[in-house]
Amino acid sequence: MTEHQNQPDQKQSQEPQKENRKLSFWQTMGSVIAASFGVQSQKNKERDFEKGSISGFIAAALIFTVVFVVTLVVIVRLVLP
Repeated sequence: MTEHQNQPDQKQSQEPQKENRKLSFWQTMGSVIAASFGVQSQKNKERDFEKGSISGFIAAALIFTVVFVVTLVVIVRLVLP
């Protein structure tokens, strides 16, 4: 076989791997933020359940919670003398 004939096979074998990849940190954070405000799409929910890991979502939720609480405390301290 020539080199040109092998290339489509390589692309086909790489495509399923991309579909099975885990969520990135930013995708996980985006899902946590969207879910916390109740605006998560059905498509993203399904993606999260298929590709996400519970430890990633727990870590992202903890980070979001800390940042959210610190932001609220800073805003309250700026507003109230």
